[in-house]
Amino acid sequence: MHHIIKVLSIASLLLILSACQTSPTGRTQLLLVSDSDMDKMGAASFTDLKSKNKPSTDRSTIAYVQCISRPLLIAANENPSAWEIQVFNDKSPNAFALPGNKIGVHTGMINLAQNADQLAAVIGHEIGHVQAKHGAERVSLNMASQTAQQVTAIAVNGTEYQGAAMAAIGLGAQYGLVLPYSRTHESEADYIGLQIMANAGFNPQQAVELWRTMAKAGGAKSPEF
Repeated sequence: MHHIIKVLSIASLLLILSACQTSPTGRTQLLLVSDSDMDKMGAASFTDLKSKNKPSTDRSTIAYVQCISRPLLIAANENPSAWEIQVFNDKSPNAFALPGNKIGVHTGMINLAQNADQLAAVIGHEIGHVQAKHGAERVSLNMASQTAQQVTAIAVNGTEYQGAAMAAIGLGAQYGLVLPYSRTHESEADYIGLQIMANAGFNPQQAVELWRTMAKAGGAKSPEF
C-alpha cells in the first residue's frame, strides 16, 4: 500500500512539474490542459449560450461592439477576423471572452458603460483572461485538486482519520489554491487589459470610472462571466 501511494505521489508531482508554464506577466502557471482542448470547450460553451440566449440582431449595437473589439484584438496581437463577437440581449452588466476566440457582450454592460473607452476596459479585461490562459489554469487546478484527493483517499482508506483527512484536503484545495488564484487572475487580467486598451488608443483612465460606476450599480467586483 505504501509503495502504491509513493508511486502515485511521485507520478502526480512529475505531471504537475512538467505542466508548469509562464503567464504573459511572468507568473508561473500550472497548465494540464492543451490549448486545443480549451478551444473546444470554449466553442461548445459559446454555442450553448447562443442556443439559450439568442444574440442581438440590432446592427448599430453589433457594429459598436465590433468597432471597439477589433482594435483591441489587433493591439493584443490577435486576428480580429478569427474571432466571433456577439451581443446578447441581457440586462445584466456582463461581458466575457472564451477560449476558441469568442467574445460576448450583454446589452446591460453596453448601457452601463458611459463611453467606448469604458466598454473597451471591460472587453480588454476579458481578452486578458483568454491570453493569460486563466480558464486552462482553473481547470488544471481542479484536476490537481482531484488528484490530491484521490491519493489521500487511498492513503487513509479504512482508517479512523479518513473523514478528517478528506475534509482537510478539500478545504485546502478550495482556500489554498482556487480562491487566491481567482483574485490573482482578476488582477492579471486588469493589468493585461489596460495595456491592450492603451495600445489600441483607448483611455485607460476610464477603467477606473467604469469600476466606480459598477460599484454604484451594486457590483461588488469587476464584471465576470
